[in-house]
Amino acid sequence: MEALRTVLDCRGLTTALTVLRVKQAVSAGKAADAPLQVLLGAQCRREEVSRALGATAARVRYVGESDAGPGETAERPQHPPEDPWWKRGDLRYDQGRLHLGGVDMDQLARQIGTPAYVCRAGRVRENIERLSAAMAGAGLDHRIYFAIKANRSPALLTYLRTHGLCGVDVCSTGELTHAVGCGFPPDAISFTGTSLSRRDIEVLSRFTDLRINFDSVSALDRFGRVCPGRDVGLRINPAAGVGYQGDERLSYSGAATTKFGIYREHLADAKAVAERWGLRIVRLHLHAGCGYLDGELSELEAAFDSADGFTAELPDLAEINIGGGLGVPHTSHDTSLDLDRWAAAVARRFAGRGLVVAVEPGDYLVKDAGLLLATATYVERRREVLFAGLDAGFNLAVEPAFYGLPCEPVAVAPRWEEGTETYTVVGNINEALDQWAVDHRMTRLREGDRVALINSGGYASSMRSDHCMRGAAGEVLLIDEQQPR
Repeated sequence: MEALRTVLDCRGLTTALTVLRVKQAVSAGKAADAPLQVLLGAQCRREEVSRALGATAARVRYVGESDAGPGETAERPQHPPEDPWWKRGDLRYDQGRLHLGGVDMDQLARQIGTPAYVCRAGRVRENIERLSAAMAGAGLDHRIYFAIKANRSPALLTYLRTHGLCGVDVCSTGELTHAVGCGFPPDAISFTGTSLSRRDIEVLSRFTDLRINFDSVSALDRFGRVCPGRDVGLRINPAAGVGYQGDERLSYSGAATTKFGIYREHLADAKAVAERWGLRIVRLHLHAGCGYLDGELSELEAAFDSADGFTAELPDLAEINIGGGLGVPHTSHDTSLDLDRWAAAVARRFAGRGLVVAVEPGDYLVKDAGLLLATATYVERRREVLFAGLDAGFNLAVEPAFYGLPCEPVAVAPRWEEGTETYTVVGNINEALDQWAVDHRMTRLREGDRVALINSGGYASSMRSDHCMRGAAGEVLLIDEQQPR
């Protein structure tokens, strides 16, 4: 093991990259008072490397594989020196490899190639069951709808429907027909769209059992003309919002006036339109914002208080849909959302009043169930910054660039014995914001190493684009995988 710590392993690198790596190691102060031991790959000749190194070659002593130990795999530590913050029973290192459920991510990446999204169905099920248990424990008569804008994978949606785990929330007629195509009947679908067109209204009119919530007076009026006498829901704007770490980009109904929902001062107009067309307002819907954790619960409760002010004016109300937005930890500084505390806050406003409480999370159900597998395309120092490039760009998971919600890069098969480096991890898109992480400490990377971007199960594949024509990515849903040991 000691030998490996002092050997610069350049196997798998070309001559040019080997020379670059040796020069970087020397400039970084490696082996400052001793020869730098270098293990070359089979494609590199010592003479060529030495010639290219120039004066630096005097610092180098070439070693063979026997000097580096009996075998890399055999000598490699099987577990990290300390547990990463994101470790849990089904996401952890086992035998030196990252595992999601019972599946070796390094082996999977070699089989299917990268980039590739991987999602574990069992984790989604566990998240749904945990959420349902918390709401039941707080005395809430509840329904759970999965917001498919977070992840519309047909395999995942079919899994959820086949196992009867939840309904789905859709926000467009495209998502509506997609959900129906994955097996969800209309009465298991909640629709809350915005900026609805006449074509949207025409499509919605065909689904008599669909739970539709209108977010504008004009949309309510157009629907009433086509479908008088129907039961409908109103999306309201409580003028109080919430977002991960107070980020206004993630708040849907904060101090600034937003496009989402009907404000209190326009409720009378909505009621007049409903009366004109014989519509019965039986649901109230609000969505205050995204990604909230324990630290933001007071803002969420303020939104609930404001929303509760609408209920007295709607005598036919049978359901209140509190939207989604429940967050998951993104960094080591975050703590998991206390579901019991959250459910108690919901219950304080809406339990015991004969109302069904619906919730439509996206992130909370799928984000931590998935990751994006990538491969390091280069490792290179430019001035004071050590860059690690991946074959996956921000177009495959836009939240880190758009909303500051990180997908932390972690090595799939880390070499803990080699220590760590501080990297700026970037993608393969020609945009300056294409950065996965800056000043990110992780185990040493080499070209060809696999990297997993954790927390990529939500708003990654569903928001990906073909920008720079780099939108191709595999997609795998893990079902009935070997149970974690």
